[in-house]
This record gives sequence, structure tokens and C-alpha cells, in this order.
Amino acid sequence: MTAAWRGLLRVCAGLSVAAAVHAALNSRLLRRPPALPRPVPRRVTVVVPARDEAHQIEGCLAAVLDQRGVPHLQVVVVDDGSTDGTADRVTAVGDARVTLLPATPPGPGWLGKPNACAQGAATDRQQADDDVLVFLDADVRLMPDAIASAVALLDDAALDLVSPWPRQLTGSTAERLVQPLQQWLWATLLPLRLAERSPRPSLAAANGQFLVVRRAAYDRAGGHAAVRGEVIEDVALLRAVKAAGGRGVVVDGSTLAACRMYDGWPGVRDGYTKSLWSAVGGRPAAAVGMAAGLSAVWLLPPLAALTGSRVGLVGYAAGVVNRAVVASRTGGRAWPDSLAHPVSIVLLDVLVARSVAGHRRGSLRWRGRTLPVAAVDQRAEPRAPILGR
Repeated sequence: MTAAWRGLLRVCAGLSVAAAVHAALNSRLLRRPPALPRPVPRRVTVVVPARDEAHQIEGCLAAVLDQRGVPHLQVVVVDDGSTDGTADRVTAVGDARVTLLPATPPGPGWLGKPNACAQGAATDRQQADDDVLVFLDADVRLMPDAIASAVALLDDAALDLVSPWPRQLTGSTAERLVQPLQQWLWATLLPLRLAERSPRPSLAAANGQFLVVRRAAYDRAGGHAAVRGEVIEDVALLRAVKAAGGRGVVVDGSTLAACRMYDGWPGVRDGYTKSLWSAVGGRPAAAVGMAAGLSAVWLLPPLAALTGSRVGLVGYAAGVVNRAVVASRTGGRAWPDSLAHPVSIVLLDVLVARSVAGHRRGSLRWRGRTLPVAAVDQRAEPRAPILGR
């Protein structure tokens, strides 16, 4: 082993240890919901964008309508061109609090989900600044106190947007390897307390599965019209709120909601392929840099450990502990999955390469729609990769 290689290995192992310490600190600082949230006196509008969700929508609505402590609740299901009977399932719920809104197809420059969310948010004709908007995906299942708890976090921390990250359910091996990287990335790379105070767009993580935002902050930021062409519209919306003077951050939602995001390797592959190019800034150079950085810190040490390197073993062990701590704090499965963290990094590299290549070819599709090849702002501030839906 050359001196240069030993030096590189020490640096990577040291970064792995530092990242584990940072993740442990973040896990302690992660805002958590109150055990007994107080009732919400304000009006709460839940917007559910739905495209071919007949198999999910009834379960989603049942959980929303079962919310405690939210007396002024209304639900808007935006049917985004479904062909599987989603609208019929919504109508069959038969609750006066639920409104079915057939979405107008997205116009030029709009993607489907921002378009549906914008239309759902605009249905309230008696909007008040202290109203609360909740954006919820159809495959999310809320616990009975989820909305009241999320609003309590919003108020108690004087925030304008909170993103309660649902507990991510996994079934297949591919899901268990890839899905935990969502929480692991922001818990490892994002300083949470600084992120909630800073207006910098690079310091943002959010999950569109479950977003809670003050109506006034949403309108001030331009709503979903401000992020109309964003594939990762959740993170973009938080950045817009920050740019408009608001504050927001990801919070613990593992006891408030659960979601199985994708089913099996085909779902994981296609879901992340459509969005990862955006998560790394949309530029091949950024993608290569991100993949190289993650691979150096979390692949080189375990590879060196296989040759008997004690430094490599320390780096690998730190990566495993890092992954396990984050999983334990966010409702994930820590063991034995954390031991396979290097395999997860390899799969992430593969997915990033596939996503960037598909974006450059203009071949990315999602929910039956071709995703446009968006222009990338070459002046965009570098940011940590955040996996989103």
C-alpha cells in the first residue's frame, strides 16, 4: 500500500467517523412530535394529488378523516387524469368533508404533481392567513394524531413549513437497501438546526409524501406555481418558502405516518431514475462528483478492510453505526440492514448514473407522462443530494 493510498484511506475513514458523529447529533436534534398534541383551532385543508390511485385512495382518506383534534378539517382529492376508477372510490367515501376535484391537465412548463397540488390549494375560497395546508400522497397512512402533532411542531418551533418524514415501509431486498438512504442522506449531511434558520437553498430537505405549511407562507412563496417544473417539488417548495423569508425543516414523522414508497426493484429503479438527476443538480459533473465523494467515504474503507486494514475497518464500522443510528431514530430497520451499507452506496451510484443518462436522452417517464428536459441553472448553489419522490 503506497503512502498516497494510506493517506487517502485515513481521510476517508476519518470523514466516515465524523459523519457518524454528525448523524448522531442530528438524531438528537431532530424535532419530534408531542405525545399529546393540543387541538387545532384553525382550518386545515388536506390536498391529496391522485393519479391512478384506486388501490390506495380509500385507505388514505379513511386515515385522514379519522384525525383527532382537527375540527375544521376539509379534504380535497385532485384527480389527475386517473383511468382506474380513482374518482369513483373517492365519491363512494360519502363524507361531506371530502371534495373531489378533476384536475385541469398540466400546461406548458408544469409537471403533473405541482399542477395538481396548486389546483387543490386554490379550492378554498375563504382563505385566511392562519389556515394550514397539508399535502399528502395517496399511499401515506396517517396515525390519528398526525395532523394535530405536525401543526404543534409548526407552532412550537415558529416554523412556516414542516416535513414530517413518514416511516418508510420496505418489503423487498432492493427496498431495504435503497429506501433508508433517504433519511440517511439528510441526517448525515444536513445540519438540522442551521437548516431551519438559514435561507440558503442548499440547506433544505423535505418529503412531499407529507408536507404541512402555513397558508400565508405558501402564498408568499408563490405556492406550487413557483415550483411548477420541478421534479423534486417538495424540496423546491421549501426553498421557495425560505427565499420568501420563511423557515422550515424536516421533522420526525415516524410515529405520525407510514408509507411504502415503491414495491420491489422495478419500482425503486424507475422511481429514483426519474428524479435523481435533479437531486444532484442536473449536471453530469455534479453527479460524478457526488458519486465519487460518497463512494470514497463509504466504499473505500470497507474494501480496504477486506485486505486486513484496521483503518478501513474503522471507517466501515463508522458507516454501519451511522446507518444504524439514523434508522433507529427514524423508524427504520437497523439490523442487519446497516451492515450492507456499502452495497446501498453502489446501488445509489447505479441509480444516479441511470437517471442522468435518461435525462440527457429525454427518455424519463413517470405515471405515463414524459418528463421534459429542463434547463439547469449553471449558477445554482451546490447542495447535498436529497432523495425525493
